[in-house]
Amino acid sequence: MRVFRTDGSSSFRTLVGVGGIGTGSFFALEGNHTLGRNESRPGRLLDIRDYCKLHIVAHYVARLLGAGTDGSAFHLFPIGKVGDDSAGRLLLQQMQAVGMDTRYVTMVAAKHTLSSVCFQYPDGSGGNITASNSAAAEICAQDVENALGQIVANGKQMIAVAVPEVPLAVRHYLLTAARRKGAFCAASFVSAEIAAAKQQGVFGELDMVALNEAEAAELVGCPFSESNPEAFVTECSSFLGSHYPNLGLIVSMGKRGAYGFERGNWNFCPAPEVPVASTAGAGDALLAGVISAIAAGVAFTRAGGHNDRLQECTISTALEFGVALASYTVTSPHTIYPDTCLDSLRNFVEKLGKKFAPEVLECFADLVPDVNIVASLGDTAIRTG
Repeated sequence: MRVFRTDGSSSFRTLVGVGGIGTGSFFALEGNHTLGRNESRPGRLLDIRDYCKLHIVAHYVARLLGAGTDGSAFHLFPIGKVGDDSAGRLLLQQMQAVGMDTRYVTMVAAKHTLSSVCFQYPDGSGGNITASNSAAAEICAQDVENALGQIVANGKQMIAVAVPEVPLAVRHYLLTAARRKGAFCAASFVSAEIAAAKQQGVFGELDMVALNEAEAAELVGCPFSESNPEAFVTECSSFLGSHYPNLGLIVSMGKRGAYGFERGNWNFCPAPEVPVASTAGAGDALLAGVISAIAAGVAFTRAGGHNDRLQECTISTALEFGVALASYTVTSPHTIYPDTCLDSLRNFVEKLGKKFAPEVLECFADLVPDVNIVASLGDTAIRTG
């Protein structure tokens, strides 16, 4: 199979991440009225395999960069905690099978693996309940310090990723420690965390942040309006220029596509129209795609001013690659699309009438598969080759 090429001369060869590692279940509720305090409501348990944020991001990066596979120089270290239960053991097996080094994911005997219950109304709206007392909540700064002290890597060749579903303080600690080592630092947040992250100086530790439109509005203080998108774009550019001039910002706009802001420049990449099975995990896939392409040496955005590339069919930037990956993953009902690799993504892109630019294709490399590596995501077997 093909992966993004990494070798001794690559800018990035290691990814270290903290965030949620767990599972979830989905229910399709009967009736559109809001679930009441004392109400019991029937719902169909859906055949959707749900995973938490760090697992989703790390899975795609591992697959696209060939982490841990013979012939690849890229290493991926998630840091986290799972319960000493069947869910935790299965998650570790799945992560190891796609090349992640899970030595810093520990099992906690007295806690259960992070889990959530998602519910969806017939009109498509919904919510979720996520356990706050799982093993994931037990991770602390010392766990991060221990891992970083043992990982043998050139700091300037490291990517540090911090995503939700573990305490914000632990994610902040990773970013601060990794930044001291010269790492490229990326993160995402939920809306309720934005104010605290700003107050604590987390954004000052970042090279890149990925947010949806509601989270970005919370950051910059300006909501997105379809009738006047220029105001939102202007406010994002102004906010970054005034407060974080070196911060790259990804703003996911759902089915519309995504914006990328970088050092006074911005691009908009529209999303293609595809049959949508589920949008859960699409934002995490977008971040993973951008990180993977940047690790391979692809530019985040296209330089030379502001671009709205509605008519173009060539994927030449990491932002466009991330949007292509997110668009591909929403065609699967699962939050991790088990068949994802560069080959399947290229086939998907070509069926849409698009193509990867020569400078992106130059970053691809054939990787000799390790036929012994097999993972099972539910009923679906995944092989690295």
